[in-house]
Order: sequence, then structure tokens, then C-alpha cells
Amino acid sequence: MPLVLTQEQEMLRSSATGFLEENAPVKALRKLRDDKDETGFSRALWKEMAQMGWAGIVIGEDHGGVDFGFVGAGLLAEEMGRTLTASPFLSTSLLAATALRKAGTRESQDALLPQIAAGDLVMALAVDEGAKHQPLNTSMAANKSGNGFKLSGEKQFVADGGVADKFIVAARTASVAGDRQGITLFLVDGEAKNLTRERTIMVDSRGAARLKFDGVEVTGEDIIGEVDGGHDILEGVLNVGRAGLAAEMSGAAQKTFEMTVDYLKERQQFGKVIGSFQALQHRAAHLYSELELVKSAVLKSSQELDDNFGIAGPVCALAKAKSGEVAKLAALEAVQMHGGIGMTDEYDVGFYLKRIRVGQEMFGDFAYHADQLAHMRGY
Repeated sequence: MPLVLTQEQEMLRSSATGFLEENAPVKALRKLRDDKDETGFSRALWKEMAQMGWAGIVIGEDHGGVDFGFVGAGLLAEEMGRTLTASPFLSTSLLAATALRKAGTRESQDALLPQIAAGDLVMALAVDEGAKHQPLNTSMAANKSGNGFKLSGEKQFVADGGVADKFIVAARTASVAGDRQGITLFLVDGEAKNLTRERTIMVDSRGAARLKFDGVEVTGEDIIGEVDGGHDILEGVLNVGRAGLAAEMSGAAQKTFEMTVDYLKERQQFGKVIGSFQALQHRAAHLYSELELVKSAVLKSSQELDDNFGIAGPVCALAKAKSGEVAKLAALEAVQMHGGIGMTDEYDVGFYLKRIRVGQEMFGDFAYHADQLAHMRGY
């Protein structure tokens, strides 16, 4: 498929650009941070986004969504990255909605997808248990108990976990950590008995949580997919998250590059605009070329999710790895080329650097995905 957008997709991006620049600029994130907002995002703004169809971007029309696909979702994520929009878009509208639509029971789809599309339900994916992303190392126990299971263990860095109404939790019903088989996905209510959560404010000022399960009871109706067969579903959902994060980081990197180029055209040293210095021109030209590669990889990953969901993993891994490295380079170059002002909190560059560093680590950094691609190629 050509790496170009349709007219409808271009219209979606254009409308998102205007809406977010007006309603969710970086100063909105700055205010959430300074106010130590308990939610971590504006619920009123999220409701507006839902009314525009964004919350249900990958949800079918039969459940109140607009079914605009993963390319459309990627465009929204990219524009959100440009303004550092704080919202549960990734956790709820991409990860949770995909898991429910692809593998949820008819009852769970009918009950939850319309609420997601309406902006009334916040969900979060709980997968990581250590400092690094390693879904195969899931060791949280799901022990048989009557007609259901009891979950025991901890989850780390759960995005939007502090305010989520429901969780999708990866737990081990068989085998041992490291095995593909034996992982099962469960729906868990945010107010479930014996579930405790500790809100964690990340370096990028976004909300996450540490969850502790001490014999949390779930039933067979809470299972997403099949018992012991949740790995493939989980990997598909994570691929969606990786593509979404890649798009967001691409948008953030593009914006930092634009800010840097504008500064190079204005700042003067030794009586000359610093953008006339050849060394800085070379660095800017190199970054521009890298950003163009990232945009192509990000769009291709979204297209693959729409057209070949089950085998989109390698392209999503490539997009996540490449976008993370280039976005980090863009943010660091922005700090360097802005000089002293780039290190100050009053300037927005630092907000982009922090968000990019969190996005780079979430769901696998460059090294993780390089290793995965190597294994896929037989190395």
C-alpha cells in the first residue's frame, strides 16, 4: 500500500491539529503538573474528544464508534504528540478497545465498548512487572478457585492505572515465566476487593500506578480470549500500543524540530544568525532526514495493523525502535541548540524530552525491539 493518506484521513489530521492547538497546548500539561492534578488529564476535554469520535476511533459503529482504523488512530496520536496532550487515548481507546474488540466476549463488548466510545470509561493494561518491558516474563499467579481464579502479584508502570475504572491484567495460569503458553488475560474491576493501587507520577508528569493483587477473585466471564492462550492476543494489543507510541513520539519529535529550526533562524551570535553556521545546518539536515524515515515507518505500522493485524509485529517493532531513537535525538538536539534556555523549565523543550524518554521505554525500548527482530530473523 502506498505511504500516502486518503482525503478523509487528511481531513481528520487537519481537524485534530486545530482542535489540539486550541484546547490542549503544552501549557495545559504544565498546569496539570503544577496543580498536581489527581486525575492526570482533563475529563471535560476527554469528553469533548469522545464527542468528536476520537475515543471510539477503532471501535465499530455497532458499539458507538467511528471505526476509522489504526491509521486514523495513528494520526490522532501523532497530533497529540505535537502538543503533548494528556489523555487516556493510548490506554483506553487503543489498548483496551483493541483487546475487547479482537478477543472479548460478546457480553463484555456490548457492555464496555459503548462506554469507551462515549468517553465514560477509563481502562488500563497491566502487563509489566519489572523495571523493563518483558511480557513473556509474566509471573503473576492466577490460581484456580472454584469456577474462577485468584490473582496474586504486582504490576508496575500501569499507564492511567491510578484512575482506571477497569483493568486488563496479564497473569500466568500455567507454565513458568518465560514461556509463551500459560498467559491469560483477565478483566478486573478497579474497585475489586484485595486490589490496591499506588499512583505514580512519571517524569513526564503523566499518571501511572503500581498495582498489588492479593487474591483478587475473577470469574470465567472475566477472561479475554482463552485460558493459557492469551500471549498472542496480548502481543497484538501491545503492537497497537507500540504503533501508537511511535506515532506520538514522531509528532513530538517533529514539533521539537520545528521549534529548533525557528530558534536557529532567530538567535544571533557574533553578529550572525546561528542558523547560518554550517555545523548546525548539517545537524538539522541529518535530523530532518531521520524524521522523514520515522514518518514512513509509523504510517506503515498503522497500515499493517489495519490490513494484516496478526503479522504486523515486525513493522510495529521497527516503528517503535526507530521513532524512539530519533525522537530522543530530536529532543537532545533541541536542548543543545537552544543552549542555556533549553535547560530551563520555563521553556517547553524539556517537556518534550521527558515525554519522549517515557514513550521510548514503554512497551520496549530500541534494544528490546532490535532483539525481537533478530529472533524473528533467526539469529
